[in-house]
Amino acid sequence: MSGLSRREKIEAMLQNEPNDEFLRYGLACEYDNEGRDEEAWKLFDGLTRDNPPHVASFLRGAQLLVRMDRINEARAVLRTGIEEARRQGKMHPAGEMAELLTELGKMGE
Repeated sequence: MSGLSRREKIEAMLQNEPNDEFLRYGLACEYDNEGRDEEAWKLFDGLTRDNPPHVASFLRGAQLLVRMDRINEARAVLRTGIEEARRQGKMHPAGEMAELLTELGKMGE
């Protein structure tokens, strides 16, 4: 796999493990870093719908939505993410999401 980009390596590994949460999150982050917003959002959104939902994807997905100027969607993702993080006992990510939600204030309304 030498000579391949990080994204290409992750895509290759996903061929063998298509449901791997870590790989899917990594690919979403790579897409996000490359400016492939819709592809990144599709993966983050899918991860938030896993059982159990992938908590970090709520925050990273909401941050992406904010950059895409989809503020109201970002708020909804954050609210759901905060609830889920608390349910899973992940208070640090819940706090980060609450902070972003507060920062958004009335933006986009």
